[in-house]
Amino acid sequence: MLIQFHILQNYAPSNLNRDDTGAPKDAVFGGVRRGRISSQCIKRSIRRSIAFTEAFAQDDLLGVRTRKLPLLIRQELERQGVVEPDLSAIVDKISGVGRESGKKGPEEEEKPEADAEVTEKEDMVKQLIFIGRNEIAPLAANFLEIYKKLGAKDWQKTDISKITKELKASLPRSVDIAMFGRMTTSEAFEDVSAAVQVAHALSTNTLNQEFDYFTAVDDLADEPGAGMIGDIEFNSSTYYKYVNVQWEELVNNLGGDVEVASRGVLALLQAVVTAQPTGKQNTFAAFNLPDLVLVEVSDTNLPVSYANAFLKPVKATHDHTLMQRSIAQMGDYLEKVTKAYNLTAKRACLNLEGGEFPMSEPVSSLDELKTWVKALLPGEA
Repeated sequence: MLIQFHILQNYAPSNLNRDDTGAPKDAVFGGVRRGRISSQCIKRSIRRSIAFTEAFAQDDLLGVRTRKLPLLIRQELERQGVVEPDLSAIVDKISGVGRESGKKGPEEEEKPEADAEVTEKEDMVKQLIFIGRNEIAPLAANFLEIYKKLGAKDWQKTDISKITKELKASLPRSVDIAMFGRMTTSEAFEDVSAAVQVAHALSTNTLNQEFDYFTAVDDLADEPGAGMIGDIEFNSSTYYKYVNVQWEELVNNLGGDVEVASRGVLALLQAVVTAQPTGKQNTFAAFNLPDLVLVEVSDTNLPVSYANAFLKPVKATHDHTLMQRSIAQMGDYLEKVTKAYNLTAKRACLNLEGGEFPMSEPVSSLDELKTWVKALLPGEA
C-alpha cells in the first residue's frame, strides 16, 4: 500500500533553507529559477516536530543523529554499574566506530596531545550516527560483554573492526529511522532502507529573490548613525511539497508492529502539514500553514509526484491569487495524468480555498483528514 501527500503552501517573505552563501536555496525547473526547500530540511523539521515528540518520545521510539556515540555509551554503562578503569577503556575504543577501514583523513592526522581539539574529536565518532534511543542500552551491554570476554589487556590490543564484527548488529525500532532510513559504514549498526520519500519542495511560481538591507543602532552611542549594516536575501513563494510512505516497508522496519506504524503515518501527516523549517524564523516569522493538503491511498506501489503541473510557472491574475491558480493547475494535471495512466487511488482533500478538488473526497479539517487516513490503514478499519 502506498500513501502519498501533496501539499500547496504559501510562505510570506522568508529565508527558510539557506545555501552556502546564506541565500534561500533555489533550483531550475521547467527552464526557470524556482524557490526550493531541501528534502533534508523538511525531514529534519518533521523529525524534530511537536507531532513526533508528543506521539513517540515517551515510548523511546525516536532516534538522534550524533557523533557523540561514546558519550551515550558512557552514560549507559554508568547506569549499568560499570566503573573506572573499565569504563574509560570501553569508551575510548568506541571512538573508533566508523573508522573500521583504518584509513585516516587529513583531519585525523596525529596532533600533539595538548591540542584541545584532539580530545574533542576522540570523544566523537567519525561520522554522524542515526541511533534509536532504545538501541543504546543493548549496544552498551554488547560492548561490555565483548570487553569481559576479551579481558582488559586483549581489549586494548584488538582492532575496533574485529570488535564491531562480534557485535549483534543493532536494528532500530525508532519511528523516524524506520521512515527516513539509516546508512553507516560500521558493522555495529544495521542499515535501514527508508520507507518514506520526501521531495525537495519547489515553488510553483518563478522565483523573485529580494534583498533586505538593514541597520542596527548602538543604543549608547553619543553620535547618530548606524552601529552596523548588513543585508539578507529572502523571497515569498507558493511551494509544492510531495511525500510518500510505503506501508509494508514501514511495518517491516518496525519489526511488524502495525500499531506503531499506523501511529507513525498519522504523526507524519500531522508533521508534514504543521512542522516548519527554522531558518531565519526569528527574522521573518514565516509560520504559514498549507492551503491545500491532498492525500492519496492506493494498493499499487506507483509513486507519482504532481510537480509537472507547474512546468509552466503559475502567475497570479487580477481575479485569482497565486495559490488559487496553483490549486487549479494541480487539479487539471491530476485529472490528465490519472486518466492517461489509469491511476486508481482513494483521495481526500483539505482545501482552504473552498470548493471541490477533482477526483477527491472533501474534508473540512486536518483531524477529519487524519480520521479518513486511519480508516484505510490495515488493522484500523
